[in-house]
Amino acid sequence: MLVPVKCAVVIVAALSLSGCLATKGALEKATAEQRAALDAERAERVAGDERLAADLASLRNDLQAMKTEFGAKISAVENGLQFAMPVHFAFDDSNVQTSDQAALDRFADIVTKYYTGATVTVEGFADPAGTQAYNKRLSTQRAESVRSYLMTRSISAQVRSVGYGEERLVVADAAKDEPGAELNRRVVFVIESPKAQAAQITAVLN
Repeated sequence: MLVPVKCAVVIVAALSLSGCLATKGALEKATAEQRAALDAERAERVAGDERLAADLASLRNDLQAMKTEFGAKISAVENGLQFAMPVHFAFDDSNVQTSDQAALDRFADIVTKYYTGATVTVEGFADPAGTQAYNKRLSTQRAESVRSYLMTRSISAQVRSVGYGEERLVVADAAKDEPGAELNRRVVFVIESPKAQAAQITAVLN
């Protein structure tokens, strides 16, 4: 039996309309899913930025406390931070003084909190009394003594030590019990961080 032409046209039109509606529905669904994915990504990025801002504010406060409470001098270096803290030694001695332990404890806390996995170098120095060779050994012993103390504080970083003897004197020629000699008998800390952290450091110090 033949289908009248008018009926055939109606059937074809209905099928075409049904197909268009199905295609339109699929397109709208895909668009909605894409929009939802973009919104989720945007929300995650905003949350990440907020966490970073909070971390930077916390780091800024902790570094300021180091400066205020312990007289630390903190500066940016090529790969991270340099801490010059009042950690000094008695003449011809390499033992960590009890009066310096609080500053070292706070330093260890900051490294563990913000620089897990970083490399910390403890640089030891001596005053110019004695031979250069002896001062090099003594400054190395001082750096190693401080390194050993930091390791007892469960610092979460790779810590190494190096001695520079009487190089980079704070007070020229001051030795033994002369004024400023204790400033020469010191350690300095360098925290080497990934580039991303170095950028954060610059933002904190500026």
